[in-house]
Amino acid sequence: MSQTGAGAVEFKDDRKAGRLLALEGGEVVGVIAYFVLDAAPHALVAVHTVVEPGHEGRGIAGDLVKTFYGIAAAEAVPVVALCPYAAGWAARHPDQAPGAPAGVVAAAKAQLDREPDLW
Repeated sequence: MSQTGAGAVEFKDDRKAGRLLALEGGEVVGVIAYFVLDAAPHALVAVHTVVEPGHEGRGIAGDLVKTFYGIAAAEAVPVVALCPYAAGWAARHPDQAPGAPAGVVAAAKAQLDREPDLW
């Protein structure tokens, strides 16, 4: 759980739905849409990051991405940040967001091309 602005924000990984949720008082205030790469190393692939209107500017998106990288680290898999926000955050925080190998990035893009409904 983290403090972001007015209240405590909790993060919930809904792997089955491919969503990392930011919850405040039980309400979804932000989300990362993602999928798990089919092929080893089964990277977590961030496709889209959204913070709900009225909750922007509180650091929720950055906390979502940081949490996402933490989940991947705990699972010993890379993150492929196809989401522009997540990619920008990773570029600004290279110590917290190791880059994925080029082959893993290519595999993630290919899987998304084959299955555009993943997110």
